[in-house]
Amino acid sequence: MNETTYINPLFKYLFCISLMLLFLESHLWFSSSSSTSTMLIFPLKTQVIPSGSIPRSPSKLPFHHNVSLTVSLSVGTPPQNVSMVIDTGSELSWLHCNKTTGFPYVFDPTRSLSYKPIPCSSSTCTNQTQDFTIPVSCDSNNLCHAILSYADSSSSEGNLASDTFHMGSSDSDISDTVFGCMDSGFSSNSDEDSKNTGLMGMNRGSLSFVSQMGFTKFSYCISGSDFSGLLLLGESNFTFVLPLNYTPLIQISTPLPYFDRVAYTVQLEGVKVSDKLLPIPKSVFEPDHTGAGQTMVDSGTQFTFLLGPVYTALRTEFLNQTTGVLTVLEDPNFVFQGAMDLCYRVPINQRVLPRLPTVSLMFEGAEMKVSDEKVLYRVPGEIRGNDSVHCLSFGNSDLLGVEAYVIGHHQQQNMWMEFDLEKSRIGLANVRCDLASRRFGVGLL
Repeated sequence: MNETTYINPLFKYLFCISLMLLFLESHLWFSSSSSTSTMLIFPLKTQVIPSGSIPRSPSKLPFHHNVSLTVSLSVGTPPQNVSMVIDTGSELSWLHCNKTTGFPYVFDPTRSLSYKPIPCSSSTCTNQTQDFTIPVSCDSNNLCHAILSYADSSSSEGNLASDTFHMGSSDSDISDTVFGCMDSGFSSNSDEDSKNTGLMGMNRGSLSFVSQMGFTKFSYCISGSDFSGLLLLGESNFTFVLPLNYTPLIQISTPLPYFDRVAYTVQLEGVKVSDKLLPIPKSVFEPDHTGAGQTMVDSGTQFTFLLGPVYTALRTEFLNQTTGVLTVLEDPNFVFQGAMDLCYRVPINQRVLPRLPTVSLMFEGAEMKVSDEKVLYRVPGEIRGNDSVHCLSFGNSDLLGVEAYVIGHHQQQNMWMEFDLEKSRIGLANVRCDLASRRFGVGLL
């Protein structure tokens, strides 16, 4: 008969906590013995960045947001630490590679033994870049050359390359990951220096980060309170985020001039202010024969933008429901970020906003309810007398010349967002993202 050893419960508790703290790092690798699936978890930081530091492609909104979602990892051999903005609206991941541009955070390919430029004759260059806005070309060294143009008429360019991306442990290194090593065209203005090394493209294109890694599912949760959240690559299977309400991804096989085939497109069916459904025909939410009017879920855009008729109806109803509750900013010359023209004056010493109407985006099978401080956004630096300026956090796509509905990350705060590529759907659930991060062991250190 084996002798049973008594262990003090307090000692067991402290021992388990110590093991947990030793195990947790800036990002984690999980593996399940009962399943072949793996799960990668990264802390997801909400980072305020200088205006204009992240260039935007023509398919993106033509203004510079001032908040981004970032993850940290390392690239190359030996590893170099990088910080990347996650963007579900972009395909090609890229890193700043030119130390002479003035950016404080760059990746130096000459220091990496595993760095490989991609020749223009490779299948990667010829067959996997078909969804790029500008076709790739060959440079003087016969290397695959990409140009990314931005809404402010500037451009950046560099070579496609591959290297090893380190995801937390040697078992999780992803070798030969394709990305853009961008070495020219970025602003050297010190006031616009990026705090990040690059961007992580997460859409459905063949060269996106998630496609190259082979994960059929990823999730994220954005905290609106303490700037913490998480990005989870792989299957979560944690019941505390359930039940999820799913809305199908819309796919159109025929190329259309205004339809982004590799975006995460869902079907917006209606908008409610409080419990009032706006009187808008469903046909207004459907893409037309050119593809204009698709609804994209985009973590790389800060706010949500609606086509003119829908925005106007939302603006009118929100204004009606806040009459006598909020003081409207009477300044026709002020339009926040060129698309948000319903703004209010709030006394600087008023710490808590009054009870606000909720705005609900109705999708096929799911609903995204935006409430409290997510409905209004305090504009940084805008002071009128003793008042701060708060604007409705929904904008007018028509004012930007964008033929689409775009669901930005501000409205996704404190929602579990699951992108299920295998079943072609997105799952949503209301959740406290700071608590979810701690449940997964992120943010404890």
